[in-house]
Amino acid sequence: MSPYHKNQRRSTMTTLELQQTANEVRKGIVTAVHSAKSGHPGGSLSATDIFTYLFFEEMNIDPKNPKKADRDRFVLSKGHTAPGYYSALANRGFFPVEDLTTLRHVGSYLQGHPDMKHIPGVDMSSGSLGQGISAAVGMAISAKLRGEDYRVYTLLGDGEIQEGQVWEASMLAAHRNLDNLVVIVDNNNLQIDGAITEVNSPYPIDKKFEAFNFHVINIDGNDFDQIAAAFAEAKNVKGQPTAIVAKTIKGKGVSFMENQASWHGAAPNDEQYAVAMADLEKAGEALCQK
Repeated sequence: MSPYHKNQRRSTMTTLELQQTANEVRKGIVTAVHSAKSGHPGGSLSATDIFTYLFFEEMNIDPKNPKKADRDRFVLSKGHTAPGYYSALANRGFFPVEDLTTLRHVGSYLQGHPDMKHIPGVDMSSGSLGQGISAAVGMAISAKLRGEDYRVYTLLGDGEIQEGQVWEASMLAAHRNLDNLVVIVDNNNLQIDGAITEVNSPYPIDKKFEAFNFHVINIDGNDFDQIAAAFAEAKNVKGQPTAIVAKTIKGKGVSFMENQASWHGAAPNDEQYAVAMADLEKAGEALCQK
């Protein structure tokens, strides 16, 4: 069980508590995808630490009032990593963790991609790659026009930023001085067809965002201390949006999934599920001994 009490408001968690929570989120991802017999575990696991920090520490949100007007907004631009998003929301208390086993089942509200009409805590339906950042830019512009102080966060895949729409949205974000917008790139270096360098290299990612007049921060996206420092820095940036380029490990936390493109969109069978959960149980026990 996560050490974070589901009904309490945002509070400061220790690095150890964040690591323990992220481990629970990873268990939820693996369980959901195994139950669905389909889904996208690799990118969900690489982004788990970012999901965890956002929903348990960074964002002004309330599971009891998911639509509260002054909440911070989040858009999962790489919508196929919904299992990571759902597991973070469930562990945060937006809906029962037990419902993760209904992922992609007929009649379940937990579809293969986020659905804002049916899932508590989801601010934007997404899945068509490249479009989520545009929605996030629109939300950030709306906040500026209305004089509201909520912040907008969007998570993109490094393969996703091969889409041209990403850069059109980025150009507008900088033009409108959207210092209430944080773009996070989950840079795990792998997409469905293999290494991003072999498919259509977007490198250097940081220099590209700098050229679009973003404040850019490079971090290890699986290190909570670096994640915390990056979001703290982003809050102090004025007059321009921030891009956090987070270097991560695809499949992070599951031994046979790490750095394997084949786990971009595949579900573990029963034997693999047992190995994955054993990996995460062992990791959890090690964290408890710290």
